[in-house]
Amino acid sequence: MTNEEYEAAARYWEEKDAASVKVERDVLWHMAEEYILANNTCALATGAGDYVRCTPIEYSWHEGSFWMFSEGGKKFIGLQKNPHVCLAIFDRYEGFGKLHGMQVMGLAELVEPFSEAYNAHAAWKKIPLETLRKLPSPMHLIRVRPARIDCLFSEFKDLGCAPRQTLLLDEKEQ
Repeated sequence: MTNEEYEAAARYWEEKDAASVKVERDVLWHMAEEYILANNTCALATGAGDYVRCTPIEYSWHEGSFWMFSEGGKKFIGLQKNPHVCLAIFDRYEGFGKLHGMQVMGLAELVEPFSEAYNAHAAWKKIPLETLRKLPSPMHLIRVRPARIDCLFSEFKDLGCAPRQTLLLDEKEQ
């Protein structure tokens, strides 16, 4: 492919979305959050320079953020150098009439172990702090604040809208 062809391919959804019928923002937010809460596993992509890692990981959703406990792993190579992440949540593909998935772009931060936010999340997950303190190495807590959520839900068509919708989030909402 030429550079122009790559650029045209990259613009495809921007151009298609510009002319599409949109779901009302409050309805879109409700549907997106309902889907996030109905699941608990995502693929978290981190990267820096020419290094990229995509990790399946359990998440929790509350306070407008994704929260993930992790023992460690190669995802921390990217997290150390680049807070920008993308995560994906999706259902098994069963045909165009049953599409359900989303990509979330946002900023990741490591929550200091045993800080107020760390302890609150452990309590939310019903994990005793004594259990976390007894671990041979610290359990890291990653918080991802979403900035953009791209949803691909077939049921948007039932609302007379395009099946792909984008939700842009302001920092003040998080």
